[in-house]
Amino acid sequence: MKGKLYLIPSPLGEGDPREVLGGGVFDAIANIRTFVVEEIRTARRFLSAAGLKGRIDSLEFYELNEHTAAADAAGYVALMESGQDVGLISEAGLPAVADPGGILVAAAHENGIEVVPLVGPSSLMMALMSSGMNGQSFAFTGYLPVKPAERRARLLELEKLARRTGQTQIIIETPYRNDALLADMLQTLSPSSRICIAADITLGDAFIRTRTVERWRKDVPAIGKRPCVFVLSA
Repeated sequence: MKGKLYLIPSPLGEGDPREVLGGGVFDAIANIRTFVVEEIRTARRFLSAAGLKGRIDSLEFYELNEHTAAADAAGYVALMESGQDVGLISEAGLPAVADPGGILVAAAHENGIEVVPLVGPSSLMMALMSSGMNGQSFAFTGYLPVKPAERRARLLELEKLARRTGQTQIIIETPYRNDALLADMLQTLSPSSRICIAADITLGDAFIRTRTVERWRKDVPAIGKRPCVFVLSA
């Protein structure tokens, strides 16, 4: 009998996992011995806090991140074909959403492995639900181009799309480029467009504010390297 692939959500930052994860997640974790993770050190710390402290050294860990070859990721399917249940853990939030773990999920489906998603925090959905913007029609646009000129051009495209369709646009960025992205948004977008800045969601120092571009220009926050989601409507 083949094992299953459990998609295990993790907290969006440091803290007690029980504050953001349901009991079903902990029940699943307690019965899994093999994990495919984005970063082993982070995963070990999370699993220890989730009730496996003292048992971490008995677990098997395999890395799957942006540096993992697709062939290596697909090779992890053999673990489940041998009968092992495997837990997939992202660095933060939901695995396989804006996360390299999607490669393993696709490979599992291709090989007839049952995929079991577990409930946990999604920074994208939490930012959307707290933004006050259209939650019926929205798009996750992911990361924008790194080059400033291309990034500004893409922002204008998204603003036009939002204005024409009413569709909310959800954007994320590598933390060290947060301030550069916000600067481009404030320089490029219409004063009447609205931006929600949602940083450190679920943490004690969470910052979630929605304002027009015009208002943000008068009081620009320094986000720094805090994990952040930007939500745009026009």
